[in-house]
Amino acid sequence: MYYKFSGFTQRLTGAVSSSAYSPQGLRSNIPSESPTIFFATPTKLVSESNAPVEYMGANKVPDLQRIFQASEEIPVHLKRGISDRLLYRTTMALTVGGALYCLVALYIAAQPKNK
Repeated sequence: MYYKFSGFTQRLTGAVSSSAYSPQGLRSNIPSESPTIFFATPTKLVSESNAPVEYMGANKVPDLQRIFQASEEIPVHLKRGISDRLLYRTTMALTVGGALYCLVALYIAAQPKNK
């Protein structure tokens, strides 16, 4: 005898062999027709286009590589100057402030209420 899990009763119930070996919710039949092609027109490669490719700006990667690969004693998250220092200090201040706020809230919540 074959068994199959019943989603209605949440128990194993008797079943025929064909339904016991097929997953629930999936169709066993495969469609005989192939799906239609969305883009039937050929795509045009970039090298085939007549207009030259223009980027939004200059390539900054070599400059940034030179900055970040320099062997200095400055941590990598502070190498780009004042804006990095300001962002780092603001993040640390908010982190410490949030931790202190959580500790104060826990302390207040732990105090018994006066009746």
